Amino acid sequence: MKRILIAIVLLGLVASPAVAKVDLVTLPNRDTVQLTIYNSADLTLVRESRALTLKHGANRLQFSWANTLIDPTSLEMLPKANADKIDIQDLTYPPRVTNLGVWNISSEMSGKVPVEITYLTSGLTWRAFYMGTLTNDEKTMRLQGYVVVTNTSGEDYENAQVRLVVGKVHILDQIAFLARLPYPFGRPNQPYGIEGSIKVKRDCMLAKEVMTECDASYALDEVGKKEIIKEGLSEYFLYTIEGSDTIASGWSKRLPSFDVAAVPVVNLYKYEEERYHQQVVRFLSFANDVKHNLGETPTPGGNITVYRTVDPDGHLSYTGRSAFKYIPVGEEVELNLGPVENVLVEPTLMDFSTANYLFHPNGTIRGWDEIRRHKVDVKNTREIPVKIEVKRNFDTTYWDIETGGDFGAFEAVDKDTVKFTLELAPRTNKEFTYVLTTYHGNRIAAWKPRTADSTGPN
Repeated sequence: MKRILIAIVLLGLVASPAVAKVDLVTLPNRDTVQLTIYNSADLTLVRESRALTLKHGANRLQFSWANTLIDPTSLEMLPKANADKIDIQDLTYPPRVTNLGVWNISSEMSGKVPVEITYLTSGLTWRAFYMGTLTNDEKTMRLQGYVVVTNTSGEDYENAQVRLVVGKVHILDQIAFLARLPYPFGRPNQPYGIEGSIKVKRDCMLAKEVMTECDASYALDEVGKKEIIKEGLSEYFLYTIEGSDTIASGWSKRLPSFDVAAVPVVNLYKYEEERYHQQVVRFLSFANDVKHNLGETPTPGGNITVYRTVDPDGHLSYTGRSAFKYIPVGEEVELNLGPVENVLVEPTLMDFSTANYLFHPNGTIRGWDEIRRHKVDVKNTREIPVKIEVKRNFDTTYWDIETGGDFGAFEAVDKDTVKFTLELAPRTNKEFTYVLTTYHGNRIAAWKPRTADSTGPN
C-alpha cells in the first residue's frame, strides 16, 4: 500500500539545527479524505484531515510525496481547532532533497490538533457510462448512469469521499508537469522559477476558490443506498457520491451515478445512401428535461449500451451501443445505435429517359431533361410499429418530383434533398414511387424555383 508520509519531529527551541536533538513523535494516518476530481484538466483537489500531536514550542512537520503525482507547490495546511494558539510559519523545501517539504509550526499548546491538509494531484480521472434498458414496446427506457474512477496518482486513498466536477477548468499549468519537477518551483535563476511561481500561485488560488465553492454539506437520505448529490457551482456542476470508497493506486472503481426508471424515448430508423450506404440505421432520442424525468443537471458525456427487455422475467437482448457528448439541461440527444437488419429499405431505379432537348442553330445540344422513375420498398419485420425516414439526395438543385403510392409524409429538406417519413405496423411493408425530373443546360430556364414555404413537390 502506498502512502504519503507525514512525520512530526521536535526541534529544540534554543539549540542550533546542527546540534538539535530530533525526536519522532507520531506518524498520523488520515482521519478523512475527500477527492474533488476535475476530469477535463487532470486535476484533483485532495482534502485530508489528520490529528497531529504537537509539542509546546517549535515543531516541524515533514511531508514526503515520493513516487506520487502530487504538486508540492499546492500544499496547504490549516488547523481546525485552537487556531489562535498555532502558527504555521512556513513551508520549506530542503536543499538537495527531492520530494520533501517541511512545515515549521509554532504551538502554544501540547497535544493532538486536528488539521486539514490540501493539495493538488494529477492521475485521478473519471468517465461516465450508461446502460439503457428499453421496455418491450420500446416507448420508455430505464437509464442507469455510472462513473468509473481511475487512480494512477501513485497514492492510495482509503475511504475517500468522491466528488466529480462536470465542466471545464481553466488552468495555466498542468498538475502532472508540476508534480514531476525535481524541485517544487524549479531550479533557482531559471525563468521557470519566477514565472512558474506566479503560475503556481494562480493555480493555488484556483484551488482555494474551488475548495470554497465545493464546501457544500450533504446528508444521507437512506441508509444502505448510494445517492448522488448534484449541485450547480457557477459554470460547473458538482456530483458528490454518497459515503466513501477506497480507490487504490493502479485500480479503477465503478460507482453508481443515477437510476431513472422510465425515460420516454423516440425510436427512428433512417435510410440515406450518402451517409449510411445501403443500410438502415436505428436512432434513439430523448431529452434532458423534466418531461423525460431528467433535467435537474447536465448529463456528462459518455458511452451508452442499450438493451431491450424481451420477456416478463426480465431477460435482455442487446440492442446497440453509442456515445454522446455533454447534454445541457433542456437539450435533446440522438443516439446512433448502428445498422439493423429487421427494417429494410430497397430503392430501385425503374426507368430512365431524356426529353425536351434544346438545340443550337448549329445543331449542338443546348439543354435537356432527365427523367428517372424510382420505386422504394420499405419493410418492417419487427413485432412492434416502427417509424422510418427515407432521404433522397439529388446531384442538382434544378429538379421537380412527382410522388405516388404510400409515401407517408413528404418534405423538401433543402435544395437537393427530400425526405419521406413512413410509419409501419408490425410485420408490414409499404411501397411508394417518385418520378424525378432534372433540368440541364438551357432547360434550367424552364425550371420554376420552389417557394420558401414550399413543403412538397412542384
